[in-house]
Amino acid sequence: MESIEAVLDLGRMKAEVASLEEQAAAPTLWDDPDSAQLVTSKLSLLQGQVTKIEELHGRIDDLEVLFELAEAEDDADTRREAEAELTSVRRAVDELEVRTLLSGEYDQREAMISIRAEAGGVDAADFAEQLQRMYLRWAERRGYATEILDTSYAEEAGIKSTTFAVKAPYAYGTLSVEQGTHRMVRISPFDNQGRRQTSFAGVEVLPVVEQTDHIDVPENDIRVDVFRSSGPGGQSVNTTDSAVRITHLPTGIVVSCQNEKSQIQNRAAAMRVLQSRLLAHQRAQEQAKMDALKGDGGNSWGNQMRSYVLQPYQMVKDLRTDHEVGNPQGVLDGDIDDFLDAGIRWRKQQDR
Repeated sequence: MESIEAVLDLGRMKAEVASLEEQAAAPTLWDDPDSAQLVTSKLSLLQGQVTKIEELHGRIDDLEVLFELAEAEDDADTRREAEAELTSVRRAVDELEVRTLLSGEYDQREAMISIRAEAGGVDAADFAEQLQRMYLRWAERRGYATEILDTSYAEEAGIKSTTFAVKAPYAYGTLSVEQGTHRMVRISPFDNQGRRQTSFAGVEVLPVVEQTDHIDVPENDIRVDVFRSSGPGGQSVNTTDSAVRITHLPTGIVVSCQNEKSQIQNRAAAMRVLQSRLLAHQRAQEQAKMDALKGDGGNSWGNQMRSYVLQPYQMVKDLRTDHEVGNPQGVLDGDIDDFLDAGIRWRKQQDR
C-alpha cells in the first residue's frame, strides 16, 4: 500500500483536487461547456481515487485492530471475520496496484470498442455477438455507462460487426489489453450434424478522442453516404435514410453509425468513431519504427490472443499471459477482471 501511494503521489493528487475544486466553483465555469466538462470529470475521477486510497488505508488499520482483538480474546469467530476481511483487502490492494500500471498517454480515456466476425461463418457472427454481450455485462457490473454506436446484423444469427463506447475513466487503459483475435471452439448449434466448429472474432479498442487531440478532418477528405437503418433479418427499424457511413479518403478508413434516430446524431457519432480511428492511425505511424524493432506483443488487430473452448472440455485461456479458467460461461457473462489484470501486468513487463 505504501508503494502504491508513492507511485500515485497522494499529496500531489490532493493538491490537484483542491485546484480543480477552485476551478469548478468559478461562476464562469459553464461559459465554456466543453472545458467545464473536462474540469468536472477530472475532479470526479481524482476525488474517487483519493477516497478509495484513504478508505483502503482505514480498512488496513482496522484490520490490524481486528486481528489483535481476535488474539487477545482467543475468539475463533472474530479470527474468521478478520481473515475474510484480509482476503477482501488484499484483493482491493491488488486492484489498486493494477491501476498504478495504467500510466500510458491515453490510459485514462473512455474506450471505443469494435468487434467483427472473422472466419467461421454463422458461428463467428454468433461469437462476435457473445463478445459484445461479454463486454457490456462487464461494464454493467461495474456501473459503467455504455453507448452502442453501430451494429451490423448477420443474416442467420449474430452480428457482422459492432462499435460501442464504454464511458468510464481508465476504460481504454483497462480494456486495451483485449485487442486482438479471439477464438472459440464448440459444437456448433448451427450444424445439423453436431460437428465441432472453430470460429474467430476480432476486437479493436481505441481511446475516445478529446478536444486536446486536435484531430482535424477537412470536409473534402471525407465522403458521407446515408442509407436506411436495418435490424436483425433485414427488418426495417427506420423509415428514413438516417444511417450514416463516412469514408476517410486519404486513409480509406470507413465508419458507420445507425443507432441514433436522426441523421445528424448518427453523423456526429460516426465522426467521433472516425476521429478515434484516425488518432490510432496517427499513433501507429509515429511508432512504426519502434513496433518493427520490438513487435507489439500480440496486441495488434489480427493477432490471436485468447481461446474459449466449450467442447470437448471447458476452458478459457489467454495465450499471452497463460492465465486460464475452467468456466467459459462465467467469462462470457462478463467475469473478465482476472484476465484484464493479468493482461495489464503482462503488458507492463513487455514495456520494461
